Amino acid sequence: MKQTVLDAIDKQRDSLIDLQRQLVAIPALGPDNGGKGEKEKADFLIEYLQNLGCNNITELNAPDDRAEAGYRPNILAMVPGTDLDRTLWVIGHMDIVPAGERELWDSDPFELRVEGDEMFGRGVEDDHAGIVPPLMLAKVLLENDITPNFNLGLIFVADEETGSKYGLGHVVEEHSDYFGENDLFIIPDMGAEDSSMIEIAEKSSLWVKVGVIGKQCHASTPLDGVNSLVAASAFILRVNDLYDEYPDEDDLFEPAVSTFEPTKKDANVPNINTIAGKDVFYIDSRVLPHYSLDDVVESIKSIGADIELEYGVKCEFDVLQAEQAAPATPADAEVVTRLSKAVKTVYGTDCKPVGIGGGTVAAFLRRKGFGAAAWATMIGNPHQPNEKARISHQLGDAKVLTEMLFTD
Repeated sequence: MKQTVLDAIDKQRDSLIDLQRQLVAIPALGPDNGGKGEKEKADFLIEYLQNLGCNNITELNAPDDRAEAGYRPNILAMVPGTDLDRTLWVIGHMDIVPAGERELWDSDPFELRVEGDEMFGRGVEDDHAGIVPPLMLAKVLLENDITPNFNLGLIFVADEETGSKYGLGHVVEEHSDYFGENDLFIIPDMGAEDSSMIEIAEKSSLWVKVGVIGKQCHASTPLDGVNSLVAASAFILRVNDLYDEYPDEDDLFEPAVSTFEPTKKDANVPNINTIAGKDVFYIDSRVLPHYSLDDVVESIKSIGADIELEYGVKCEFDVLQAEQAAPATPADAEVVTRLSKAVKTVYGTDCKPVGIGGGTVAAFLRRKGFGAAAWATMIGNPHQPNEKARISHQLGDAKVLTEMLFTD
């Protein structure tokens, strides 16, 4: 049966292109990105699944009165397997980011363009890579009346691009009873072009806004004021001290160390001949999971105390984001080993479990004790103009999912 499925996937090129064409034409933008929500895309996917003969579909909508529908849609669908007590869940997100400046695109971002093996359009990879391959597999299974060894579960969620409160966060917090302890979770929302990257861990994430308050005065009489820009500049240079205070390394991550970087700076006075009385800048920290973010915040405040004494300013702090890392998925977890074996079979590639400095929705599952792996075969051009994906990647990833379902 497995070979029948694999052979049938090879014949899905036209169906894959047609599905991508219809998905790209639905700009599913969340309210935070100036859109009306994901309902139109969700309705299309539900109808698509029903036309395939999939009737095991559940909607887990999250109320959101900012969306045109009054809610953000989340879809769970299942193709039953021989073992009904375990499921391979494949989780993709329906929302996209805005197209950005249209003049940077070589074609309409919401009309699929195909050139050989490449497809162009907003969403073709981020995250139709998480929607199209499992749908191609479901299509083949249902059209050929083939039952996998265990269930194939498809989850299409909202709100991934703006925090997932109304997406997988809602599903996991309110409806985790749909998931079993032996289930496997794949999130095809990041990966490498050679298929080798399996993300199993994330660093903690900390954003801190720092305000340095001095005294405004005319630039010709600096002794009448306190130059906040000078003090803020000294503070920014001292941020580098955090690398010495938190020096541990973990080769699972690249880079292997925690990172502490000043990034954005707000404008101060609009004219040249005034010494600013307040300067504001921001620190982005990606911290190895075993360090406490509370400790890092205190270290930043300690630097501020030194700056206050040295420059006669006052420092204010606002923690904009503090996400302590979820527990890592073990490198020897079944979802990792089974996926690695399947990738090797399909692509001939040896996989490497890795950690990342960014965040994925896998964290919601890991915090609930579910092992999850973020993986796909991807070019890796999210949010860019002329976003593209390869047809061969998405057909190949459908085969990887097949191997996971049918190989003991």
